[in-house]
Amino acid sequence: MDEIIEFDRIKSINIEEEMKTSYIDYAMSVIIGRALPDVRDGLKPVHRRIIYAMSQLGLTPDKTFRKSARIVGDVLGKYHPHGDSSVYDAMVRMAQEWSIRYLIVNGQGNFGSVDGDSAAAMRYTEAKMGKIAAELLRDINKETVDFVPNFDESETEPSVLPSKYPNLLVNGSSGIAVGMATNIPPHNLGEIIDGTVAFIDDPEITIDELMKHVKGPDFPTAGIILGKSGIKSAYRTGRGRIKVRGKVDVVTTKKGKKQIVITEIPYMVNKSKLVEKIAELVKEKKIEGI
Repeated sequence: MDEIIEFDRIKSINIEEEMKTSYIDYAMSVIIGRALPDVRDGLKPVHRRIIYAMSQLGLTPDKTFRKSARIVGDVLGKYHPHGDSSVYDAMVRMAQEWSIRYLIVNGQGNFGSVDGDSAAAMRYTEAKMGKIAAELLRDINKETVDFVPNFDESETEPSVLPSKYPNLLVNGSSGIAVGMATNIPPHNLGEIIDGTVAFIDDPEITIDELMKHVKGPDFPTAGIILGKSGIKSAYRTGRGRIKVRGKVDVVTTKKGKKQIVITEIPYMVNKSKLVEKIAELVKEKKIEGI
């Protein structure tokens, strides 16, 4: 059918057009409302709401910790009614030094481990804003950003945080939406600021000149980046494959035995599974001498 024909409350419409419209609406809802970060503050809505809720509770870096359950409750009740586990998981990740380059949340208690251990339940842990989170919120009360109604229009929340530093590049982000995805690695704060200043001084600066300031990604778990071609490709085109390897030290024990100590691992790699995989390769004799 090419026209909308209305019979009382039933409308006959072109299903092809309806599918197009509905898909676009759904895709934009996921892209903007959940899955991808805003380039202005580098945050997804859930992260932004957690930080803002903590500021409203007075949990600044110089104040005492508060139960995570209280923070999650405020986020759910006022800004983000999508389930407590999703909110708590997002908050936990912002407090894990192996997951995020600069801690946005300062956690107290069991917030998991690099071996893949889960964090303790929210009733057992406590949190407050990390030092760098204060820079995300600085001057928010000086009409620097727009405020919008929350889901039930009982409160207002910032549409974006002022973000005194380029958080998207500094802490990176990843997300999968409908028809698109992103995976931006973290970078060194000092290098990004130097690069930003250089770009402001010369908007026509080339990638090669910019890379004199921003050497490449800076992962919280360190590691060694193999080659620069992947970095250059990512900076030039937005797409690039960056290979990272871990770092080990061979130490001698008091009894004279040699041990391999893993000191750095690739970003987002589970350490215990890495060790298990190495042991498996040794058992299969694909790796010898260990």
